[in-house]
Amino acid sequence: MELQHVNVKMFVDGDLPVAPGRFIEIFHGWIQDRALPELLIDVADYRHVPAGPAVLLVGYEADYSMDHAGHRWGLRYNRKASLEGANDTRFRQALTSAAHACMLLEARLASEAPLRFSRDAFELFINDRALAPNTPQTYAACEPDLRAFLKSTLGHDDYTITRQDDPRRRFGVCVQCSTPFDLAAIATFPAGAP
Repeated sequence: MELQHVNVKMFVDGDLPVAPGRFIEIFHGWIQDRALPELLIDVADYRHVPAGPAVLLVGYEADYSMDHAGHRWGLRYNRKASLEGANDTRFRQALTSAAHACMLLEARLASEAPLRFSRDAFELFINDRALAPNTPQTYAACEPDLRAFLKSTLGHDDYTITRQDDPRRRFGVCVQCSTPFDLAAIATFPAGAP
């Protein structure tokens, strides 16, 4: 099964230490500084939406957001443009992009209100219900690629995968690691590396 439109949500560790509106300024700075490899276009404020994207950085190939879906804060990377290659390449590109953005946010806020992203859990999901319906069959088809990717990326198999099995939700999994991963190392992986 070929997967596209891979999303990753890196959870905030603990409470969000700054007001969500702070990310409006930071994301505008990223556009001006061309801080990310994608073409970044605009920032949208969705803080009025309960358990939603809060602050969205709109890009051409991908969007980034400080997301409060599920009432849990995190940085979400939403790949919109299709990518060539295998599922492993697309998983890695999304995780690397999300981790890189998390490292930028941690560095940017280090002196005013230390923000830290989890090093033991994240969500990976597919933002395309037609391509990847949330069914046991989709999970069975994707599980070998997902497990191989996680082992090569995390460097161990000391993790659990929990499938989000509500058919109304997008197909995805939550990865929970017993051994913390190195977010900085993941952020520097070449996006297309095997």
